[in-house]
Amino acid sequence: MATDDDVRRLALALPGVTEVTQYAIEGKPIAWPYFERDKSRRKLTRHAGILAIRCPLPEKEMLIEAAPDIYFDDDYYHRFPAVLVRLAKIDEAELAAMLARARDLQAPKARKR
Repeated sequence: MATDDDVRRLALALPGVTEVTQYAIEGKPIAWPYFERDKSRRKLTRHAGILAIRCPLPEKEMLIEAAPDIYFDDDYYHRFPAVLVRLAKIDEAELAAMLARARDLQAPKARKR
């Protein structure tokens, strides 16, 4: 079981990751709190204990299929490259791997000479 404190500690331990209202590398988000939208899409409700983590869409689908108790999606995130994670259901090692993968996806590419 992971907590918001675990997310903060693990995310900030990654190279270049900073925290504002989300965890990001050079302004590119890797993880952020989950805000559910109402049917009008105007009102947001923050759900403590749920985190959105950046991942490729094909990987997102596999995660949700393999572990629906941990990973899920909603209508708003349906076509967005991030998976929703129930922190109470994920262990720290898996969370750390997810955050590291998200960081790698958003990290600046090495410049060619």
